[in-house]
Amino acid sequence: MSSATSPLGRRALVGAGLGTAAVLSPFLSPAADALKPRRRRSKQKLLSKQDRHLVTRFSFGLTPELARDVRRRGGAEAWFERQLKPSKIRDGKAEAVAAWWPSLRLGPGTLWQRQITDVEAGYQVMNDYVRAVLLRNVHSERQVLEVMTSFWENHLHVPAVGDPHFTYRADYGRVIRKHALGRFDEMLLDATTHPANLMYFAADRATKEHPNENLGRELLELHTVGVGNYTERDVVDSARILTGWTVDREAWKALYLYDTHYRGRVKVKGFKDKNSKADGKSVTRDYLKHLAHHPDTARHLATKLAIKFVSDDPPASLVRQLARVYLENDTAIAPVLRALVASKAFKKAEGKKVRDAGEDVVATLRVLAPTINKPPTGDAYDDSGVAALLWQTSQIGPPPHTWSPPDGAPIDNDGWSSPSRLLGSMSTHYGMAGGWSGGDDIVFREPVSWLPKPQLRFDEYVDFMSERILHRPATGTLMLACKRATGYEADEPIDVDHPLADWMFPRFLATFLDSPDHFTR
Repeated sequence: MSSATSPLGRRALVGAGLGTAAVLSPFLSPAADALKPRRRRSKQKLLSKQDRHLVTRFSFGLTPELARDVRRRGGAEAWFERQLKPSKIRDGKAEAVAAWWPSLRLGPGTLWQRQITDVEAGYQVMNDYVRAVLLRNVHSERQVLEVMTSFWENHLHVPAVGDPHFTYRADYGRVIRKHALGRFDEMLLDATTHPANLMYFAADRATKEHPNENLGRELLELHTVGVGNYTERDVVDSARILTGWTVDREAWKALYLYDTHYRGRVKVKGFKDKNSKADGKSVTRDYLKHLAHHPDTARHLATKLAIKFVSDDPPASLVRQLARVYLENDTAIAPVLRALVASKAFKKAEGKKVRDAGEDVVATLRVLAPTINKPPTGDAYDDSGVAALLWQTSQIGPPPHTWSPPDGAPIDNDGWSSPSRLLGSMSTHYGMAGGWSGGDDIVFREPVSWLPKPQLRFDEYVDFMSERILHRPATGTLMLACKRATGYEADEPIDVDHPLADWMFPRFLATFLDSPDHFTR
């Protein structure tokens, strides 16, 4: 897809730090030939268009290392198939990074005590949870698992902010990761009855006399059958079924209280049960399994998957196909993903999805490949580069899993294509391009280290950087953008003493990061 017709289109300002007129003037009406790849022989091994599309859509950013892995596996489809079995992929670096924040492994009671005694506030723990998510996405070799964990955490959304559910929120994320490539019916059961979910919706305070309709409704509207596919009576009985599941907020222990469970006939979306026993756990399991296997749930999930990974307006035929595969495979997720990536609609969807705030920051870090070390502790932590990742992401939009409403952050392009988002991304890109965004714990490469050889022409450098950063040949439009951003012509000789190997480099590098090809996945 050309930069002129991408989701961000001409709103994607290229060349951070320049005046608006200087930036926009060459791109408002580019010549047709400027949008085509320039004719030259690539000096770097690039993936095919389709391989690049699949890997970019199902990773947090294509890197030279990831491209080599794809080629070593025999192509993107083989890489993808291996990724669907994450237990066979070593992920030591990502696990090591996750261990940087020991509070994320503390029990809920301990976390609560640390908050009320002013040792560590809940918001600090959750800020670190988001940082851990960002860095895990940067480092993980299990990219498809991380992408799908992010998708399901957003679908079964419990914000990583707020009391008292923050005490269980990190564990909730681990539960979602466990099921992210497994079966939806099993994930739905564990997520719905998880203390973080119960406490977020205040369902742990429900009684048989006063069932909590918050979780009962959102279970139907957001997590399973979708908007308009249930009645108010369904909501009431849904809430009644879920009574009994609770959390002891003094002992900080998940419980099932038989004397608070509503007993009596229930009927929701074709599910019927006498519900005559005080122990309603089996009714809950049967109910959630019924919802997970309902055709409306299949369509709802298929639609969201298609919007996230194909386009904002996916073909109805694709949604029907994915829903059918979902039901035929007992709610297993992997077969649905296989059908999705094999579809014609997916193969035609290159460059049609805009990265959200977290995806933007992670993709930028992955391609710039700074050295990221464990941050310091104590007062120095707040000034560290790792700590700053949260604020840099916030400059673009809500960081991962911090969306306040229960519906989860937007997965369509419009939600991430505003002028303020573009400006926030440009500022973040420019800071990272200049190496000004990290503390001692995040060390960006020196400008001179990017030079592929001691001396080359400007146009050769643009070609090299396009393939290194964007993993595709430079177009005429990109070449023009780089000329405008730096003021140099194609035949300008570049060497280790040139400004592009020193103070001018951040502007040059940011031009690639601000291109529509980097904004999209």
